[in-house]
Amino acid sequence: MKVTRNKQYMAIVLAVILTLSMTACSNSGKNEAKPTSQPTNSTTPQAEVTLSPDEPAWKQDTSPVDLTWFVGANWYGQTWGDSVNSKYITEKTGVNIKLEVPSGEANEQITLMMTSGKLPDLISMGSWETAIKKLWEGDHVYALNELAEQYDPYFFKVAGDGTLKWYRQENGNTYGVPNDSFSPNLMHETGMTAANQTFLVRKDLYEDMGKPDLSTPDGFLGALQLLKDQYSEYKGQPISPFFSMGNVPYGMTEYLQNLLAVPYEKDGKVYDRLTDPDYITWLKTFRTAYERGLINVDFLVDSDTQVEEKTNNARYFMQIREWTGMTAVNPLLAASANPESYYIAVDGPQNSKGDTAKLFPGNMDGWMVTMISKSTENPERAIRFLSYLASEEGQRDVFLGKEGETWEMVDGKPKLTAEVKELLDTDLAKLEKDYGIMDTYWMMRNPVIVNQWRPEKTPVIKQMEDFANAQADIDSGIYKGLDPQGDSEVAVAWTRISQNWEEVMPELITAKDEVAFDKIFESFLDRRLGYGFDKVMEYRQAELDVRKAKMAE
Repeated sequence: MKVTRNKQYMAIVLAVILTLSMTACSNSGKNEAKPTSQPTNSTTPQAEVTLSPDEPAWKQDTSPVDLTWFVGANWYGQTWGDSVNSKYITEKTGVNIKLEVPSGEANEQITLMMTSGKLPDLISMGSWETAIKKLWEGDHVYALNELAEQYDPYFFKVAGDGTLKWYRQENGNTYGVPNDSFSPNLMHETGMTAANQTFLVRKDLYEDMGKPDLSTPDGFLGALQLLKDQYSEYKGQPISPFFSMGNVPYGMTEYLQNLLAVPYEKDGKVYDRLTDPDYITWLKTFRTAYERGLINVDFLVDSDTQVEEKTNNARYFMQIREWTGMTAVNPLLAASANPESYYIAVDGPQNSKGDTAKLFPGNMDGWMVTMISKSTENPERAIRFLSYLASEEGQRDVFLGKEGETWEMVDGKPKLTAEVKELLDTDLAKLEKDYGIMDTYWMMRNPVIVNQWRPEKTPVIKQMEDFANAQADIDSGIYKGLDPQGDSEVAVAWTRISQNWEEVMPELITAKDEVAFDKIFESFLDRRLGYGFDKVMEYRQAELDVRKAKMAE
């Protein structure tokens, strides 16, 4: 916000004093809530707001204000101020958002910002990111409970007591609020698991091959051989046999382990999933596939742009990929000249017992955690805006837009207009760009609220979702986020181990034979111990015990 000129400032101050004097005279003897004090680092005089735990404070001050919002996902391409809905929300609340995304890795960019001492007003980071602990421990972000107490106690009503307790630190403060947070009880009661991990294949190729068994190493290699022999090109371009989302640290590690139903703990002790025999068997299967020329290393080195281009043109055969990342492209492929070229979820790699996958569900950690930095000049407007977004009113506005413009009430329930529903089913990218509704601005999304308003998904999307829900391991959500974060000694050890594993994986896949594979892997395990892996396992065990206690509470 711009600094108000002196004359304007004095006029406001005199008006406020006069108003307070009149109020005091007319309400003497009454016990009313006291107005908030102005934030010490605010650049403009603030409107007087009477606080109430039952009334949102944002409604009492809708003057224009700019807030920068860092979204820690370099693939996030949405803007604010161009879409119909973002304009509506700004007009309603006075808050104009300037979205920022990292040009590279989110952790690195936020770390640089911390060093410079200048952070965006709002920050949303993946709940697993190491930078989150650094932000909290380095006193770079506000305790949300303290801001709420001072500027908007309504926040406690809408943010959710369970969520705030889950993220409460040892000092009693909560510094971030998650989106997409699910409790196991909620998932059991509603059947909404929020599972999005799937193993996908291109429908036409898979069915033309006779639906080969991809769950065993032999069947997997056989299908890749058939692909090479008979389906190596599509529209004059080579087919990429395989894609793994998140490459080494996610797709080829945790995600693949979940497909193989590798346990997280055994007999109450955290299990070293990386050394699981079934997981090693499948890593060797990928090595064999590379040796035979059935896969290449493009899935380890392709840029986001290359992945998007291949996906949009149906040039992948198999994918270890979250179905939520296919909601835009699958309807387009189904409406293309080759309507059977979209992707479906099937059983992928399984362990030697043939167990179905145990896919990761939603959990209390959520997906992204949103914080308010101490660099902001408007902490009072920031916490009130988060209160608005967390409320049912805010959730409805962000998800559905303005009543009468993008939706209307039909039989007591919100229903998208015909034009908007058509875009949702056929061109999600255009819907998000032009209208900015549904999942465009997901940073504070509460699925418990918004899922009641979701229209029925098209079959090409619902098939993937249903498959993931059926294989979700609901009670495994507690295992998410056991790895150490921040700048502690054990966190540094885990960072070194993780970075080395990313370097080692391509060496394993491209090893000349199994003997070389075993040597590379054993060498990594030795280095891992030297980096401090024993301390990492101790930390994981302690964190798991804490999480079990919190969940019981």
